[in-house]
Amino acid sequence: MQLRKNTDTTHTLPTEIFDVLVGFKEEEKIKQKKRASQRSLAARRAIERHQEEKVLAHDIDEEFWFEDS
Repeated sequence: MQLRKNTDTTHTLPTEIFDVLVGFKEEEKIKQKKRASQRSLAARRAIERHQEEKVLAHDIDEEFWFEDS
C-alpha cells in the first residue's frame, strides 16, 4: 500500500506542474492581449484627436469666419 501512495504522488506532481505552467502561459497570453488592446485604443484615440484638431483648426481659421457668403 505504501508503494502505491508513492507512485500516485509521483504521477500527480508532474501533472500539477504541467497545470501550473499551462496556467501561467494562459495568463501571459491574456496580459499580452490586454496590452495590445490598450495600445490599439490609445492609437484610435490619438487618430480621433488628430481628426478633431484638423476640423477645429479649419473651423476657427480666420478666412473661414470672415468669408462673404
